[in-house]
Amino acid sequence: MPSIEHAALWTPDLDRSRAFYERAFGGEAGPRYYNPARRFTSTFLTFATGARLELMHQPDVTRALTDGPEPLGYAHLAFSVGTEAEVDALTARLRAEGVPVVGEPRRTGDGYYESAVLDPDGNRVEITV
Repeated sequence: MPSIEHAALWTPDLDRSRAFYERAFGGEAGPRYYNPARRFTSTFLTFATGARLELMHQPDVTRALTDGPEPLGYAHLAFSVGTEAEVDALTARLRAEGVPVVGEPRRTGDGYYESAVLDPDGNRVEITV
């Protein structure tokens, strides 16, 4: 049966994004890959559950412009932390570190307990149970 092997994000600063996902969600970075012909650099982070996130950088890749408040496509990553208290605690810790909190901890209409923060590149990351 197919399963999602990993998700990937472009970033203008690979080290800054790697450090955020390591610090905030316990990701462990693997070796850095570099392709000099494309000037492409990437690294995979592996999380305790086995989920993987690829962070990618290439100088000529820039953020797409949109006419609306949200672009089509990627909306967010969601990390499950186990309990509502852990959602509250991680949200408070990230806020204290200066990470923008764009959704306060709350129960959603579909039954999740979650908050939302922005990673260093402005990507929405949900912290959920």
